[in-house]
Amino acid sequence: MILRQHFHKPVSNPNATSYQPVTAVFATALAMALAATWASTGIVTTVRSLEWFIAFSMCILAILKLRDLETFSNMFLGYDLLAQRYARYAYVYPFGEAISGVLMVAGGALKRLAIPVAFVIGTIGAASVFKAVYIDKRELKCACVGGDSKVPLGFISLTENLMMVAMSVWMAVR
Repeated sequence: MILRQHFHKPVSNPNATSYQPVTAVFATALAMALAATWASTGIVTTVRSLEWFIAFSMCILAILKLRDLETFSNMFLGYDLLAQRYARYAYVYPFGEAISGVLMVAGGALKRLAIPVAFVIGTIGAASVFKAVYIDKRELKCACVGGDSKVPLGFISLTENLMMVAMSVWMAVR
């Protein structure tokens, strides 16, 4: 930023909304899923590619939340319905997301743990985002990539949570 100023180049607003963090997460998770599928089956796209994409996305997002758990939890408390009632849930959520994601990468290992955790945190998260954004019409930043992002709470956050719910249902019926 200082170098751009020195050369009289435009400098982006550090407080501006940005989808760059989620784009990076999902693009990397997709690349990892396709690479893992190719390495394990010799085919680039299979149903397993989609499963791994969701699981890898969950793991990466959990890592970003756990990077600064305090900042994440403070931001998460601003919109999550269960965390607002039980603040400790804000500290548990990223661990649940990480555990579910890792177990999904392992092909649905320990389904009795992975399925209900992903289903519960995904459902609560989706309901919380929907209420905050579409009912209360609040303009908040998303805690989905940690607590210091400029990603707006909305469609991306809702999609993240719905992906967890869909994956848990898929694992249950598969």
